[in-house]
Amino acid sequence: MFNTATASPLSFRVAPAPIGRPAMAPRHPGATASPAAPAIGHWLAAALDELDYGIVLLLDDMHVSHINDAAAAELDDEHPLSIVDGRLGGRSARDTALLNEAVTAAAARGIRRLLTLGEDSRRNSVSVVPLDAADAGPRAVLVVLEKRAVCESLSVHGFARSCGLTGAETRVLVALCSGSPPSQTAEELGVAVSTVRSQIGSIRQKTGAASIRALVRQVAVLPPVMGVLRKMGRPEPTAGLFRPA
Repeated sequence: MFNTATASPLSFRVAPAPIGRPAMAPRHPGATASPAAPAIGHWLAAALDELDYGIVLLLDDMHVSHINDAAAAELDDEHPLSIVDGRLGGRSARDTALLNEAVTAAAARGIRRLLTLGEDSRRNSVSVVPLDAADAGPRAVLVVLEKRAVCESLSVHGFARSCGLTGAETRVLVALCSGSPPSQTAEELGVAVSTVRSQIGSIRQKTGAASIRALVRQVAVLPPVMGVLRKMGRPEPTAGLFRPA
């Protein structure tokens, strides 16, 4: 975990590392010794950007230390949370109070919580996760945002190619993963329902899925394949936040 007293680029409140402090040691059996902290911090930040869950790292109460690409995209005007002056907060008094209480409980007592914030179409769930303190330092708190889609688009297309699906079958698979039933999928694609059902049968045969539900689950658990150009449309990060180059 990250220590605010070390020179980790994941935090904008940093101090020089103690003289003679060794490079980051492996935490799990079989792991190799890590390079210097600045390099490993950069790689960890880049790794977080490859996840399709929005992740916000908080230090010292609600101060944002790091935000990954997915979170930067998720926290738009429709989301119940926002970052103002480097602090994460709710757009309503209710959501702000719920988030503050959960983050305080996580930082002080190590309690995990799942919150539902916002109202109506803006309802979103977030997970508040305490991270173990490094040495004698304070706990950091991780806020994990809800995914907007069950299946990440590039992951679906990569899966389709690996299974030898045709272009038409891939479009049907994308529609099914977005929650559209066969009748709606047929309407969206401008084909007969019988055509879609035939394509679903072919998809199941090629993927080995026993049912549509099993097929969607098979795709939903795929590792994310994030677009390499995703940063081009990303809003500017909050001033003072670290972003990998």
